[in-house]
Order: sequence, then C-alpha cells, then structure tokens
Amino acid sequence: MKYTFDFGALFGNGYPSLILAGLFTTLQMTLLAWLLAFALGSVLAVLRMLNIRPLNYLIVVYVAFHRNVPMLVHILLWYFGVAAIMPAAVNDAINAIGGEFFYATIAIGLVTAAYVSEDLRSAIRAIPRGQMEASRSLGLSYLQAMRKVILPQAFKIAIPPLTNQTLLLFKNTSLAMAIGLIELTGAGREIESATFKTFEVYSVVTVLYLAISLLLMGAGAYLSQRSTYVAKTR
Repeated sequence: MKYTFDFGALFGNGYPSLILAGLFTTLQMTLLAWLLAFALGSVLAVLRMLNIRPLNYLIVVYVAFHRNVPMLVHILLWYFGVAAIMPAAVNDAINAIGGEFFYATIAIGLVTAAYVSEDLRSAIRAIPRGQMEASRSLGLSYLQAMRKVILPQAFKIAIPPLTNQTLLLFKNTSLAMAIGLIELTGAGREIESATFKTFEVYSVVTVLYLAISLLLMGAGAYLSQRSTYVAKTR
C-alpha cells in the first residue's frame, strides 16, 4: 500500500497548539526535575565526602537503588505506589495541580540525583586535598569550604558528565507518557491517533527533541570551554 505524505494535516484542529503545549510541559518538567536532581545530588556528594560510615551506607543504597532500577519503573512506582499510600487529602491536592506531572517530575529528579551525586563526588575527589586543608586553616567550616572553594571547582570539572545527565533527563521526560501525561511525546501520540499520520507526527517530534538536545549540548560545550579559558587566564 502506498503511503501518502501530508504534513498539512498537522496544522488543523488545534494540533500545533497541542504540540507546543506538550513541548512546554516537557521543558517545564525538565527544569524542575533538573533543579531537584542537582540540589539533591550536590547534598549527597557533600555528605558522602564526610566519610561517616552509616551515612555512607544510606547514600550508597540510595544511589544503587535509583541507578539499577529502570526509570520507567520509578515513575510507575511513584504514580501508582507512593500515591496509593499517601493520605487521601494530600493525594487529592496533588492531583488537583496535576498528579502525573508531579509524580513523574519527582521520580525523574530523584533518579538523576543519584547520577549527579556520583559525578560530583568524582569531581570533588579530583581536587587536591590541600585546598580543603587550607580552607579549614583559614577558619572556614567544612560546609563553608565546600560551598565557597570545593564545589565551584567541582562543578567546572564535572560540566561534561553533568551535561550528559541533563540530556538524559530531558529525553527521559518522554517516559511520563506511560502514566498519561501529555508532554511532547504524549502530544505526538494523541495527534497520531487522530490523524494516522505516523511519519509526519513523529518526524516533527523528533526534530524538536533533536533541536533542544543540540542546544543543551552546545550550552554544555560553551560552559566547558569558558571555564577552561578562565582557568588559563588566571
């Protein structure tokens, strides 16, 4: 059977608005999950460097659990499992603001935080110990030394792997379609179901994902080059 290409079918019935709304949801989820992942990942990396054995065990378990269970399973666990054991009033309040969005964002952010913590821990370990000792001798507490001296350098060292984690986070937002969220991929599925223009719909979705991924990669490369340039000029 010969397939008839018709991209014009995507411009009617409010389909462009649906695609843009899905794209906005994807970007919004990416930003919020990224903030959660990088905040929590930074805290976990700093706590891990304290070398407190019981605390280290807890963090190791957290990292192992989130890195070795598929992202989709985490999303399903939060949406169907965690939601089921929450008080009804809390769950109703979350659903009123968008339960699919909330639970998917939390799940993706927590999983990504496990990877971010390991990337930052590796970067921190690459910084000479003398810098921490010098900071403490100047009267800074451990947390102050981490915040003002160690972490700024660690973030610069970890820019390449953190860029990769950002890309993975952005692409993993598409998994939220499994719980009914109309993000970019979900919007594409809705339009494809109504028009049966599979190639056309997913071509547009693919181009949008590719364009944003390239922008993120470019931003990461720019930050990496800039940090290297600043370090050389000092």
